[in-house]
Amino acid sequence: MGDTVCGKKILDSTSLDRDHRLRAVSPFRFIAAWGPGLLVMLADTDAGNVVTAAAAGAQSGYRLLPLLLLLVPVLYLVQELTVRLGIFTGRGHGELIREHFGPGIALLAAVPLAVGAIGSLVTEFTGIAGVGELYGLPRLITLPLSLAILLMIVGTGSYRRIERAALIIGAFQFSFFIVAWIAHPDPTAISHDATNISFGDRQAFYLAAAIVGAVLNPWMVFYQQSAVVENGLQAWDIGAQRWATVIGAILTQTLTAAVLIAIAAKLAGQGAPASFNNVGEIIAALSGILGGGIAQAVFSAGVLGAAMLAAIVSSLALAWGIGELAGYRRSLEYHPFQAHWFYGVYAVGVIGSATTVWLVPDLVWLNIAAQVLNVFLLPPVLGCLMALAMTTLPESIRLRGLYLWVVAGVSAAVCGLGFIGGIVGLF
Repeated sequence: MGDTVCGKKILDSTSLDRDHRLRAVSPFRFIAAWGPGLLVMLADTDAGNVVTAAAAGAQSGYRLLPLLLLLVPVLYLVQELTVRLGIFTGRGHGELIREHFGPGIALLAAVPLAVGAIGSLVTEFTGIAGVGELYGLPRLITLPLSLAILLMIVGTGSYRRIERAALIIGAFQFSFFIVAWIAHPDPTAISHDATNISFGDRQAFYLAAAIVGAVLNPWMVFYQQSAVVENGLQAWDIGAQRWATVIGAILTQTLTAAVLIAIAAKLAGQGAPASFNNVGEIIAALSGILGGGIAQAVFSAGVLGAAMLAAIVSSLALAWGIGELAGYRRSLEYHPFQAHWFYGVYAVGVIGSATTVWLVPDLVWLNIAAQVLNVFLLPPVLGCLMALAMTTLPESIRLRGLYLWVVAGVSAAVCGLGFIGGIVGLF
């Protein structure tokens, strides 16, 4: 037996358990289902996140490290709801908003998605350009090259191929762990800073807001739910997706923490710059511990991998989300001439962002400011997400009771922290 939601047959808990046991013998299916959750989390460790973590390490030492780690369960709570919605409704996030709340709310929902995704794309291209300039490559080379790669990847016309390519690119981020190890952080200093937070430090509050905005990007909600649908995941895949989401949340936050630790270990309190303008400056500042050779090249590859992966994910989130909100065809399985609006939004997003970084070189301030802006975009995104999870899912897995209060309370607390940090830091 089961329910029908949005025209899709939904298994009840008994049927789901029975079907899950039948499918559990296939480890290949389990591994394949990890893609959307792992990919969106690795994309969260983007160029803007790296710059934010580095600035936090340089200015506040290890004081904001606990915040990074405390956001792991928050990130999981939010993204797990997108897994439920994608699997049990068969609809992308934007499509559900349009169907259940109407075109007016859908139009309003497009604002945080577009602002967040475009802001992220600009920071990714700024990061790519910064790394290139560190090695003497002008933007005239790095930006068109990265742009061509992004257009070529999406031109494959297959989500699974894009997913594999993106995961391979994102694997370079693991170099951040190596850099943190080479930095030899002092455990005593970590313990001291982590337990001695200064509430009078306005800049620390601003960076705390930036960290919240960097971790909880509005486009992540749209991407993971759409990717779950695009991947054709079913009810028996929910366990794999949950594992991918929780492991991905741990990975993205520990990778970001590794950048903060490396910077804090070597630069905090030693005349470090007030802020880092781009990832090239971060790599240059770390040259003392990276040695300027292979280690520096590996870290640079990690930053490039993070920026390219985030560019793929955020641009797809933009194209999918706008397509769902507007109601046009939006799938990588369609030929570009069959879904010209979908591919058009994708192309305009990446080309426009790359061109902006090329024409207006002094956009480095956007790296942290864009993360703070995300904080002010979060409430409507999280509000819609929870409302959909409360109303569109079958009763057995609907967001309700104690879990509803936990999600709502945690979301309100995190948004409140971000608001306070952003306002205090600005004024």
